[in-house]
Amino acid sequence: MTKVRFAPSPTGELHLGGARTALFNWLFAKHTNGEFFLRIEDTDKERSKQKYVDQICESMRWLGFTWDGPLVFQSEREKEYHGAVQQILKDGNAYRCFCSKGSLDEARKTADREKRIYRYARTCRNLPTSEETERLNKGESFTVRLKVPDGETSYTDLIYGHITVQNTEIDDFIIARSDGSPTFNFVCVLDDNAMGITHVIRGEDHIPNTPKQLIIYTLFGFQKPEFAHLPMILGPDKKRLSKRHGAPGVQKFRDEGYLPDALLNYLGLLGWNPDTEQEIFTREDLVELFDISQVQKKGAVFDEKKLHWVSGQHLFRLSNEQVRDHMTELFPDWGGDSEEPYLMEIIASLKERVKSLAELKSLSRFYFSDPEEFDAKVAKKRWKNDSINKWVNEYVSSIEGIHDWSEDKLELALRQTADKLDLSSGKLIHPVRLGLTGIGFGPSLFELMRILGKKVCIHRLKIALEKLPQNI
Repeated sequence: MTKVRFAPSPTGELHLGGARTALFNWLFAKHTNGEFFLRIEDTDKERSKQKYVDQICESMRWLGFTWDGPLVFQSEREKEYHGAVQQILKDGNAYRCFCSKGSLDEARKTADREKRIYRYARTCRNLPTSEETERLNKGESFTVRLKVPDGETSYTDLIYGHITVQNTEIDDFIIARSDGSPTFNFVCVLDDNAMGITHVIRGEDHIPNTPKQLIIYTLFGFQKPEFAHLPMILGPDKKRLSKRHGAPGVQKFRDEGYLPDALLNYLGLLGWNPDTEQEIFTREDLVELFDISQVQKKGAVFDEKKLHWVSGQHLFRLSNEQVRDHMTELFPDWGGDSEEPYLMEIIASLKERVKSLAELKSLSRFYFSDPEEFDAKVAKKRWKNDSINKWVNEYVSSIEGIHDWSEDKLELALRQTADKLDLSSGKLIHPVRLGLTGIGFGPSLFELMRILGKKVCIHRLKIALEKLPQNI
């Protein structure tokens, strides 16, 4: 059975890159009828926070990533890590390094000045036992370094293909710090082996770590998993997506009313292509179609406009009742005391025009209350002088006599008014919309007027006639 894991560090909220990695692991597990585990890598005691553990887990649940088995915490396995360090020292595959931080920093600076790659000089690799004992008795601080063997390390990446690294390019790297805490590459191997992980699917920034970890697998005699390294998500400048690009965490997408399936759909397209022109996928579609071999090597650029389009498509495909349920859950006060049929009409008029539930909430304000102000930019363009008041007033007079408050009758009255005034219909539509909503966009004017009703429309237009134009 395939077993995969997502292993975030609780030093911040779950970001888009992490969510994409979690998604690909989850899809791989579901597609292969395997298992998906969640491991919290919280060995950085200073930066790890419980609030981030909670936030990561909540974001995972919101996205629908249920994990198998209990949540695994690295901080609960310190005894196993220390035992493994002692074992590898005993086996002669690691050694204590007494080199000071200052001496190592100076060696790095020298390498930089000489424009060569820094390599640890293996100063302590073959210390006589007597000297090591003497330094230990003196209480000298030390780290533990792995003895990187001669030869080469090879593996076949499920995305990048065959990769070979000469071991001479790998330092005798530290597996335990001077305070005794083990390092990432060491504990990662121990955890993945203990959990029976068969496939390690993670970002391509871990490619340099993989040969080091494979050496550790070999030295302990562990079964090696298969590796797949995902391309980075890039910002518009083609650099790795980060906070400087304004990329929000998963929690913000939830707070703004994006549907989890919409976000999963978009994240799935960042680096994966199912060899079809289909772009809108359900969660079930993604599980059925996902193939790790179709993940691309090239970095995927985060496109906010594309995300908004995908999100809008998912929202539009929901029934009005489903949208209402989502709105009620996220914004319990939305709609106030309005009756159900009225809310259904509002949703029907707006859901194809918005990308998120938060945008639906914002745009629907004019359905529940008179505009408190009029968009200055729109007013300057659409209601720029007193002549507009004459036109709008003519329209108000014409609709006051309408008994069948239908879209057809409202449109006919507007066109007849425009003809009477020798205007194009647009010259009248835009200021009427502004007067009713305070903004310059939204659903069809006549649909909007039908939903608002006769009393509200005439009331608002008369207020607008008093307050506009604004620049006089």
